[in-house]
Amino acid sequence: MTRAIDTLILGAGAAGMMCAAHAGGRTLVIDHARAPGEKIRISGGGRCNFTNLHTAPENFLSQNPHFCKSALARYTQWDFIDLVERHGIAWHEKTLGQLFCDGRSTQIVGLLVDEMRRAGAELWLSTRLCDLGHDGDRFHATLEREGAQQAVTARNLVLATGGKSIPKMGATGMAWDIAQRFGHALTETRPALVPLTFSDGPFATLSGTALPVRASCDGASFEEAALFTHRGLSGPAILQISSYWREGAEIALDLDPEGTLLETLRAERQRQGRRNLTTALSQHMPGKVVAHLAPTLGLAGNLADQSDARLSDIVGALRNWRLRPTGSEGYRTAEVTLGGIDTAGLSSATMESRHLPGLYAISEAVDVTGWLGGYNFQWAWASGWAAGQAISERG
Repeated sequence: MTRAIDTLILGAGAAGMMCAAHAGGRTLVIDHARAPGEKIRISGGGRCNFTNLHTAPENFLSQNPHFCKSALARYTQWDFIDLVERHGIAWHEKTLGQLFCDGRSTQIVGLLVDEMRRAGAELWLSTRLCDLGHDGDRFHATLEREGAQQAVTARNLVLATGGKSIPKMGATGMAWDIAQRFGHALTETRPALVPLTFSDGPFATLSGTALPVRASCDGASFEEAALFTHRGLSGPAILQISSYWREGAEIALDLDPEGTLLETLRAERQRQGRRNLTTALSQHMPGKVVAHLAPTLGLAGNLADQSDARLSDIVGALRNWRLRPTGSEGYRTAEVTLGGIDTAGLSSATMESRHLPGLYAISEAVDVTGWLGGYNFQWAWASGWAAGQAISERG
């Protein structure tokens, strides 16, 4: 027997559950996983960086930078913070406006499940979409659950399955395939917020070493920590800049992001001129990094041996260390996917398709990608809310 519902939501992640909590009516959320919100569970080291105090449109990448403005303005970080507090979840700010649960990230999953139940939405886990079509009026889906198939029809279909990031958790391009089937174009997609790699393993002796940097590429800069790995570079600054890096391009690392090293070395030369140059530099950055760069920069002699011009050249090189990654760790470790369903085919107010009424696409499935630090969760909440509100208002 075919079951008729109002809304079928594909994906029980952050955006899908948020949408279900606001869609109202007869809503069914399905997911292939055995538990909802698996990416929420592992996020933020298990404490979920659920939003950022500084969320604004400029924290997002898209071919249409204006697309995200409507949803973000109507469902803000303050709205989600209020929801968190109403559920009695304690939270704290770490750095750069990043908000985390004091307890476990499963509290956010519980919040969303509670909100869905309050709205009357149903959740089917370990459920597979076998077939999907549209007859000009309603969507027709065949679902497989517990070894049995169930035919479902729905007025609305919401694509909330995300992108390809972290395939070991079941991530696929399903949302993109469905969108294309119904006339939507895709922008270029690639891994984002991902470590960068170097084919010749130049940092083997530096693996595990971290330091504050300003990483720059393609006009963007981020001042946070970088971490050397046996395969290349990671850490917040590198993950951020990876969203702007393209294969073949260089990145620049400023190892003196505060810009004080030159004057400091000059002052130390007056007081401790007999100190070895590499020893002096190792007081301001990891000694392993200084040793790694010493042959390239010709670091030798004492501080007293260095003229102002020589010190300026050394610091200039440290502030513009240019590197050319050969690749990235790929979708395997990428936190998000850059690109997705072209926003030209969607309403920025409702997230509804301009090609097929009743079809919605939200969160990571869409060509809107946030910076590291809670921004992608806020986009999930805002885009899920926008679609849910539109569905509810349509009745």
